[in-house]
Amino acid sequence: MAGIDHAPPPFFKRGPAPLALLTFYIALSLAIFVVDLRFKSLELLRQSIALLVDPVQRVAQTPGSLVDYAASYLQGMRGLQQENRELKHNQLTTAPNLQRLAQLESENERLRKLLAVKEREKASGQLTQILYSARDPFSRKIIVDKGQQAGIVAGQPAIDEAGVVGQVTRVFPFSAEITLITDKDQVVPVQVVRSGQRSIVFGLGNGQLELRYMPANADIQVGDVLVTSGLDSTYLPGFPVAKVVNIERDSAYSFARIFCLPIAGVENFGEVMVLDPRQALPPAPPVSSGRPSGGGEKSGLRGKRKSVGKEN
Repeated sequence: MAGIDHAPPPFFKRGPAPLALLTFYIALSLAIFVVDLRFKSLELLRQSIALLVDPVQRVAQTPGSLVDYAASYLQGMRGLQQENRELKHNQLTTAPNLQRLAQLESENERLRKLLAVKEREKASGQLTQILYSARDPFSRKIIVDKGQQAGIVAGQPAIDEAGVVGQVTRVFPFSAEITLITDKDQVVPVQVVRSGQRSIVFGLGNGQLELRYMPANADIQVGDVLVTSGLDSTYLPGFPVAKVVNIERDSAYSFARIFCLPIAGVENFGEVMVLDPRQALPPAPPVSSGRPSGGGEKSGLRGKRKSVGKEN
């Protein structure tokens, strides 16, 4: 009996040390991150997870959507009636201009054909419903209800009834991610409507934008409207982007700090239209130095020498 061990079994089974586990998981995470960054090997896994999680997200959002729909239905009857009265009034007010619009468009088309000017690209797309905003609090992104099954591809611009909202940056089988123009990683080439100056507007991540690379003495005023210039392969020209709200000029700097607010409802939930991809721009002409070749210079000198000899 003395040889029997009466020590109680350990209450908890000890495994690897917590520090060793933490080091292992950190190393594994970094390895997966580097492999995915360089070889895009986890894209298929990401698409599969998104495909499986999408129905769960829709089901989880159903109760809240029903409550919101019932509240908006009960509270919106009076607003709809008021809106109908305002729309009828606006229709009568704008009727003269609308009646002349078709005639002006046909006249513009005839003039462009007469001058052999290339027609502007037509803006077409498909309407999408905003499902929710991205989970990352440091980014400005939204998720819409159409993806690869609807023909959505990365790079397509998105607009609402007021102006440019953003650009499609990631596409899933049944949804797509749109990065808003207020995101820090979003850049839009713009043009000032009043003066015609071209520049680039950058998102600041806080609901505002900044018009950069404008000289301190540039002809820019508070209230100026910025529209897309079309000098890229993404946005068609003429879509409203932002309005200038503040200008900071400092003689110590070459450029002015110009802050803008987006015209579109980029921070509001509703519907957006994803425009079709823009036609590819023609390639830039080859850059020529404008200088004659060395052989040409020598031949020119020889010709001058011969002519001088003949004159003598």
